[in-house]
Formats: sequence, structure tokens, C-alpha cells
Amino acid sequence: MSQEQEHYDLDIDKTAANPLRTLRRLVGYALHFKTQLLLALLMLTVAVGTELAGPLVAKRLIDVHITGIEKPWYVTAQSDSSRFAVPLDGALYKRTDRFAEGEARGAEARVLQVGRSYYFIGEPVLFDGQRSLTAEGGLFIKRGSQEKTYAARELTASEMYSFFRPELGGLIWLCWAYFGLLVVSAAFSYGQRFVLQAASNRIIRNMRSDVFGQMNRLPIRYFDNLPAGKVVSRITNDTETIRELYVNVLANFFTGTIYMAGIFVALFLLDARLAAICLFIIPVLVAWVYIYGRKAKRYNRAIRSAVGEINGVINESIQGMPVVQAFRGERRMEAEFELINTRLFAFRNKLLSLNSWTGYNLVGVIRNIALVALIWYFGGEAVASPEAVVTLGVLYAFVDYLNRLFNPIVNIVNQLPNLETALVSAERVFVLLDEEGEDVSDRSMLRFAGNVKFDDVAFAYKDDEYVLKGISFEASQGQTVALVGHTGSGKSSILNLLFRFYDPNSGSITIDGTDTRQLPRQTMREHMGIVLQDPFLFTGTIASNVSLDDPGISRQQVEQALVDVGAGRWLAQLPKGVDEPVIEKGSTLSAGQRQLISFARALAFDPAILILDEATSNIDTETEALIQNALEVVKQGRTTFIIAHRLSTIKNADLILVLDRGEIVERGSHDELMRIQGKYYQMVQIQQGELAPTVTR
Repeated sequence: MSQEQEHYDLDIDKTAANPLRTLRRLVGYALHFKTQLLLALLMLTVAVGTELAGPLVAKRLIDVHITGIEKPWYVTAQSDSSRFAVPLDGALYKRTDRFAEGEARGAEARVLQVGRSYYFIGEPVLFDGQRSLTAEGGLFIKRGSQEKTYAARELTASEMYSFFRPELGGLIWLCWAYFGLLVVSAAFSYGQRFVLQAASNRIIRNMRSDVFGQMNRLPIRYFDNLPAGKVVSRITNDTETIRELYVNVLANFFTGTIYMAGIFVALFLLDARLAAICLFIIPVLVAWVYIYGRKAKRYNRAIRSAVGEINGVINESIQGMPVVQAFRGERRMEAEFELINTRLFAFRNKLLSLNSWTGYNLVGVIRNIALVALIWYFGGEAVASPEAVVTLGVLYAFVDYLNRLFNPIVNIVNQLPNLETALVSAERVFVLLDEEGEDVSDRSMLRFAGNVKFDDVAFAYKDDEYVLKGISFEASQGQTVALVGHTGSGKSSILNLLFRFYDPNSGSITIDGTDTRQLPRQTMREHMGIVLQDPFLFTGTIASNVSLDDPGISRQQVEQALVDVGAGRWLAQLPKGVDEPVIEKGSTLSAGQRQLISFARALAFDPAILILDEATSNIDTETEALIQNALEVVKQGRTTFIIAHRLSTIKNADLILVLDRGEIVERGSHDELMRIQGKYYQMVQIQQGELAPTVTR
């Protein structure tokens, strides 16, 4: 197995979770907006109910007002002036269902259709069946072994219209009712979708806030092992996929479930025998969803993992573009990207193949099976059993409902890929949310004096690979402590522990006698400032980068901090001064200018403990002299820790700690260390060019 495949499998294992638990947590987020969701569900029920009432209206329109003309007609009294009375050949006729209870009826007659014409029969028709006209103009009816010929005369257009005229009012009213149902259905469909999308957006807003808040709760160690692109992918891509779950997937599942339930209720109301034929669809659909879910889950996990890796590669390429181009690494980066992109392409094709096999084609097969069953019923059972015959309106409504039944099935099937993708994305998001972190504290504390003590501190970034071993020293209020040593000796690790980016494996670190592990990280850092070797600037202005938009820092303090670090002359040359725009990472500023802003930021917060991590390495000699003069002023009353490769910048430090492979090998002032002529002495000599450097193995 390749290293890439091992990494991919590991990522899948990390994001794997119990689907039911994932669903419960998604429901938990949704329940925060249960009122809106219940409103949407209610509106959806109304929309589906009004839409499904359409075929029932059509059934009544056909059976009562159109084909109802073939029901028995009876002679009524000549004085009958109701709109249902139809004159013909000197008599008045009224349909059987239009007589009031107990109203007298005369001789029975029938109006039957043959081809496109209608024929009047002045006597009862004993049975119905296949109709045809005889040469003598009679109407011949045959059903099985039964045959009979009736005397009939063809109705003229005006006579035929007179028989339909009493039903026109009801027919027009039903058409308007049908149109009204469509309008109501459309209005409630719009309303439920609007409410559902609004609720979904609020759900995802809360989830994104939780994920971003969790990111702030996580320790620095977590980000050491997870590329930034994957974190970004979970906050943006994965949460957006989950939004689609609430907006489209759940909407289609809810709509489909209610729609199918309503259709089956309507089918049973129309004809229980016909409805029973279609019940096989339910277990088929359940088995379908289950089998598809098991197959699609692995593909979707692989796809989400690959998308996260692609984001990571793109983010890394953009951040390191100068290095990539300077060292001609474009082809290597393209090859790395293409490897992940090809894997993503392969799994998307696998998912596409699965969707093709189990998508619309399977729906068509099930629909055809249901129609074949319906044809078999009418072609066999209905002929053999006359009582099984249904009206034309029932048949129309049934076929209409049967066609409608497969629309939600198609919608549900089409949403199965999105459902599985959303569940995998939710798993990845919840894995991030489940990481152990520390709540961001809003508690404040009094400014501490700045007495720092390291007592036998040991620390390892990875298990049993210690980078610090038995570190012990004290720094009193107002002292400056310098840390020097070769690369990897542990200098930055000491300051990482002091700032509580990490906690020691053993030993203790105290500030004013209090163990730092007993203090909330944010509360402790309130009175600490740090300047890194590679300063980070945010999009905004110079002023916002100094104050970080902290309302407790006034504009006057921002300007004074910039003056204190020697940036006054440079700012005077800018058109907008401290309001000069800064783009991402301050890429339009020089390294020295970015560092000056970083210094001003640390000083504006007036820290009790100031940490300078090789902060002057990117500054020219003139700027360094300005900062050194400023630091002599601002470090009064502060405990200052300095990591510096330029040993000339730490000559005035109160305590210099010389580290070698995670241990303090020398300590003292500059003069004391020069007198003993140890490692520090050699480093000074090397920087002054008086001694050739040696390689320590």
C-alpha cells in the first residue's frame, strides 16, 4: 500500500462515526429552530394536501359532470322547473342523482356514447359492455355471453348540449376550485421553502460559529498535525454541504414522505384493491436507501478527504509561492496536486457509476412494474369479475396518483448522494467539534508583577522526543532574559511554554508564584505581549493591526506605540498615516515595516511580560538601532525575554541563558559569560569573524 493510500485510509478512519449519532446531533442543531421547522412542515402539509386534492377534483369532474350523462335518466313532472330538467320529445328528463329524496320518477331512459356520438334509449339498459351500431340503427351491447339490442336515436348537437347544460355550472365551479387549490399549493410551497431555507441558514450560521469558536479553543498542538486547508474545508465546504442537507435533502425527504403518505391515503380512498397493488414500492424504497447508503458512504468520505487535501495543497502553494517559484518547484507542486486530483476524480466516477445504476433508471423499472400490475388487474380480474370494474374518473385519478407517486421517489433518490455527502461532512465537522479544547475565558485579572520561574521543566512535542530537559531559571520583575543557542536548542520552545501555547510534560512554570496551568490561557495572556520573527498582519489598516480593534486601546496609544518603536518618520511619508490600508499579511510592506508594526502592537497592549522571538532578525541595522533605543524605554518595569541570533542586541541583558540540545549549559551576564570563554564566547567570536564556526554533532 502506498504512503498516500495509507494517509487516505487514516483520514477516513479519523472521520468515521456512528451515522445515527451524527443524525441525532444534526437534529439537535435543528431543534434550536423547531418553531420555524414545524411551521415549514405545517405549510408543507397544506401544500401537499391541496396539490393532492387535484385528482379527486378531476375524478368528480369526470364521473359526475362528464361521464355522468350515461347514468339513468327518468321522466319528471312537466311542472319541474329545476335547472336539472332536460326537455326532449315533449317530455322532461332528470338524472337519477338529481332527484330529491321521495320525489316521483317516471319512465327510465339512458344516454350512451358510441364513438363520438351520443344516442338516446327510451328504456332501461340491463347491462353495459362493448357497444356498436346495427344496420337498422339500433344500439347493440355485448358483455361475455350476454347480448341485447336497443332502439336508439342519435342526439343532435343541440340536444346533446341540453343534457350537458345542467352540469356546466358544477363543472366550471370545479375548474375554479382546482385552480384555487393550485394557487394555495403554490403559495404554501413558496412559504415552506422560504421558512425552511431561512431556518437552515440560521442553523448553519450557528454551526459555523461553533466550529470557528472551537478552532479558537483548540491548542496549538492540534494545528501542528492538521493542514490549514483541511480546517478551512471543514469550516466552509463541509458546513455548506450540511446546509444543503437542511435546505434540499430534508425538504425533499419531508416532501416525499408526506406526498407518498397522502397519495397512498388517496389511493385507498379511491379503491383499496388498486392501492394494495402498489404497496410493494415501500419496502423496495427502504431497501434501496439502505443499500445505497452503505455503498455511497465510503466513496463520499474519500471525496471529502480529497477535497480537504486539495484545499491544503492550494493554501500551501499560495502561501509559499515565492519559494516555489524561486526553487523551480512548480512541476513538483503540480504533480502533488494532480495525484490528489486524480484520486478525487476516480472516486467521483465510482459514485457517478453507483448513482447511474441506482438512480432514475431504477425508478423507471419500479414504475413500469406498478403499471404492468395495474394493467394485469384491469385486463384480467376486472373482466372476470364485473364487480371489480371501476369508473373512468377513479381510473384517471388512480393513474394520475400513480404517476405522481414516483415524483417524490425520484426526488428522494436524487438526494441520496447529497444525503450521504452531508452525513460525511457532518462527521468531519463533529470530529473537529469533539476535539478537547479550552473555553475562551472573558475573565480579567490584575496586572501581574512579572516574576517568572521555570522549575525543572521538561517538554516534548512528540512522545519521548524531549526538546527541553530540566530547564530551571528565574526572572525577576523588570529583568531582561536572553536565550541563545544553535537552531533546535529549545529557545522558542521555552517561550512557547511561557506563553502557554503548550504545557510542560513535567516540572512547573510560575508567574508571581502561581502555576500557569492554574490560570486560563486568555486571562494570563492579557498581560503578555509577543513579537515573532515572522510577524503576521491582518487585512485592515496600520492602526487596526496595532490595536487589533481592541476598544481599550485608543488612537493616541496606537500612535504613541508607533512613535516609541521608531516608526514615526516612516509613517509621516504615508498618504494616510496610521490609516494606510494593509492587505493580507502586509505583503506590500517591507519586512522591517511589518516588524515595526508588530513591535508597536505588543507595546500598545502594555504587557507585564514582553517576549521577543528573534524579533530583530529581519530588521536593518538602522531600524534595529531605533528599536533598541525604544526598548530601553518601554521595557522598564517589564520582564522581557529575548531570543536573538545577533548577540550584539543582548549585551545589556540581565541574564543570558545558553542552551544546547534542550539544556541550559551556561548562564550569566554578557561579561560573566565572556570571562569563562565557553559556548557563548565562541558564538560571539564567530559572529565577529574572529573564529571559524564548528559543526556540533
